[in-house]
Amino acid sequence: MSDLSPEEQWRVEHARMHAKHRGHEAMHAEMVLILIATLVVAQLLLVQWKQRHPRSYNMVTLFQMWVVPLYFTVKLHWWRFLVIWILFSAVTAFVTFRATRKPLVQTTPRLVYKWFLLIYKISYATGIIGYMAVMFTLFGLNLLFKIKPEDAMDFGISLLFYGLYYGVLERDFAEMCADYMASTIGFYSESGMPTKHLSDSVCAVCGQQIFVDVSEEGIIENTYRLSCNHVFHEFCIRGWCIVGKKQTCPYCKEKVDLKRMFSNPWERPHVMYGQLLDWLRYLVAWQPVIIGLVQGINYILGLE
Repeated sequence: MSDLSPEEQWRVEHARMHAKHRGHEAMHAEMVLILIATLVVAQLLLVQWKQRHPRSYNMVTLFQMWVVPLYFTVKLHWWRFLVIWILFSAVTAFVTFRATRKPLVQTTPRLVYKWFLLIYKISYATGIIGYMAVMFTLFGLNLLFKIKPEDAMDFGISLLFYGLYYGVLERDFAEMCADYMASTIGFYSESGMPTKHLSDSVCAVCGQQIFVDVSEEGIIENTYRLSCNHVFHEFCIRGWCIVGKKQTCPYCKEKVDLKRMFSNPWERPHVMYGQLLDWLRYLVAWQPVIIGLVQGINYILGLE
């Protein structure tokens, strides 16, 4: 085998695999049926869990999104990912700690949204660059720069994975922090009724004055009025809707019209990108668990 080329070695291994599995068609069909049945049942259970107990579902999903890739990273010795994961986890832990303190410091909401909006933009740009690198490789444009196809594809897939993974992770942490801050500020409760009156001059997201005098401390920036007539800092309400995945008013929980709010065509892809990340969360967080469950069933039944 050592004297053969890589392609010849692959052919030999492929032939050995076929010889090993010859005559096991019935067993293979049974394993495929187990896989399909497990996927269907798991999907139904996850949908019911999410509908009936969304808070516990989101917390468990977030924990798996945070831990599962770490296991494969350590196992496969992906040290670069591990370093980035540690840095992200350290800063996110600090921001989450600030968001869960009572009483809430006035500057904390803006710190939270700035951090997660930064990660959101970086992950979005990284994912786009990775996707472009993969497409350029498929069309053979990497040869113009004398880059090997396997190197270009590895580079693109790595960036795409980084962008999607941290894009999903930061959105989940942002939603959790947004819920904690909203309950701490006291503008709405689980019943949907505000527990504290909102002054016309106060932003319900950050809790600071919207209009201030030059000699006073505060935030001076553009404001935005929702369809429910509540006014917020433009940066705060955009961070609430995009980063925190909130489509309701922070004060009265009336539904926000995102199409009206993001009229700029350059901003609409960001909303669609967030929906894509929601769909990919199932693949990243729950797919490894389901595959492990299928392997456990096959092992119990003696299917190899």
